[in-house]
Amino acid sequence: MEILACPKCKTNAIVKSGVINQKQRYLCKKCNYYFTVNKLGKKIDDYYVTKALQLYLEGLSYREIERILGVSHVTVSNWVKEFRVKRLTQGDYHPTYKIFNHLELVEYLKNKEQLSGAGMIITELGDKFMLIKWERFKD
Repeated sequence: MEILACPKCKTNAIVKSGVINQKQRYLCKKCNYYFTVNKLGKKIDDYYVTKALQLYLEGLSYREIERILGVSHVTVSNWVKEFRVKRLTQGDYHPTYKIFNHLELVEYLKNKEQLSGAGMIITELGDKFMLIKWERFKD
């Protein structure tokens, strides 16, 4: 990885200045700041970030999202904080979800009794589909 600018002052007047812990060390000639190459972290695909935030907005808990997407509930919580996502307060509805493959989804949607009395959304999850359904709490 080639360093193009100082992380402190953003100038490109940098020179190599030794090796520390098997990482190249650099010196900024302008601000005299020493730094090493940034460690590349594990990057999660934006698809999973978007899906996690959608599922959170649909009313699923962090742990449910973790089970579905395979992404840590702490990571999902951090994304919610980072993007300042606010969930609307729900009164008398609660979400339930089911995961289907294509044929199971078609069979489920054929039964009209399962479709009445609730709102629903279908979203893609890789090669499967998730059906989220909102039903009124029964008094």
